[in-house]
Amino acid sequence: MMQRLLLSILLLAALPAQALDFRSTANPAAILYDAPSTAASRLFVLSKGYPLEVVVSVAGWAKVRDSSGAMAWIETTQLSSTHTIVVRNATQIHTQAQDTAPISAQVAAGVILEWLENTSGGWAKVRLPDQSVGYIKLTEVWGA
Repeated sequence: MMQRLLLSILLLAALPAQALDFRSTANPAAILYDAPSTAASRLFVLSKGYPLEVVVSVAGWAKVRDSSGAMAWIETTQLSSTHTIVVRNATQIHTQAQDTAPISAQVAAGVILEWLENTSGGWAKVRLPDQSVGYIKLTEVWGA
């Protein structure tokens, strides 16, 4: 019995870690529902580019989580493959992934940035609304 348990644990540990699936809303008024149907209750309307984590996908619908942790359903046609992140608190964008690098911009809480990649040391490379590129600490954002 103990050997089976240990074997099961080892097999689970050997499985590849599942990457989080982040997307963004594709339309200026993306509707979130409480069930996977347009006949379900409408919960929220999100603006274009808002980051969401896809938790489950079923026939034309995705169950998503937002930055507050709330779960809802959205039609998959309302999702874009563009990966965006939202700034948690007012912070700074740096020219390089270092605390000592020059600051290129100040960003307010709630600003949506396009995520480009995570870099070493806990930073994300991002594109700002003005199309400039910089680095922000991962602890300052949701969705990376």
